[in-house]
Amino acid sequence: MKTLIFAAGRGERMRPLTDTTPKPLLVAGGKPLIVWHLERLAAAGLTEVVINCAHLADKLEAALGDGSAFGVAIRWSREPAGALETAGGIAWALPLLGAEPFLVINGDVWCDWDVARAPAIGNALATRGHDAHLLMVDNPQQHPGGDFLLADKALRFARDAAPTLRASDRGTTAETLLPAAPGTLTYAGIGVFSPALVSGVERGAVMKLRPLLDAAIAAGRLGGERHTGRWVDVGTPERLAELDRALRTSLASAAGA
Repeated sequence: MKTLIFAAGRGERMRPLTDTTPKPLLVAGGKPLIVWHLERLAAAGLTEVVINCAHLADKLEAALGDGSAFGVAIRWSREPAGALETAGGIAWALPLLGAEPFLVINGDVWCDWDVARAPAIGNALATRGHDAHLLMVDNPQQHPGGDFLLADKALRFARDAAPTLRASDRGTTAETLLPAAPGTLTYAGIGVFSPALVSGVERGAVMKLRPLLDAAIAAGRLGGERHTGRWVDVGTPERLAELDRALRTSLASAAGA
């Protein structure tokens, strides 16, 4: 199975760090975020990796090269005229990914999910009638409302969850003050995708992934699972620093054991 790692984004919330460093090359626990992914993929035998790139692409390619230093073989999907968003990035990379299901990982997350499970999930997509299988996590503080509802390994719209008190009913319109919708989860930025999911996206089009996921839910073709291990969306300098401290503490504890 091949893996697509998203690494094309600008990382606006991480500025000024990302003014000179591609976001996936930011360091946590002594190594770049994307290297954590590459090493896990290599350990699982998933050595065929495609990385999409746009912002500071030359620096990213120079740092990772052909992937041999990390035990993988990297092919680069350089996007034209800036990033194409997630669905557009997948469509642009399809010639390198082929016709079989592939693993997708956001380059700016840290997660301990076992990527060795991905091939079996990919093999089961057609049997289940699904176009994708998403890894879901408990809603983080910065995203309390979640993305989707998980029921019997199928994803449904968050609006199908039990109703909760609306912000307007409490005299405010601030969504961040809403309690987490019961049963909803957040997409972890990791999943197994069939090429069929983006079959209608023209190569070179700029398009987000969410509309395709919503269409797949409406058609009953989107599956998922809840991951209860460690996951961090490294979206701000503060969260990067927190992850760095946690990883260094964990590594120090392991070394002293």
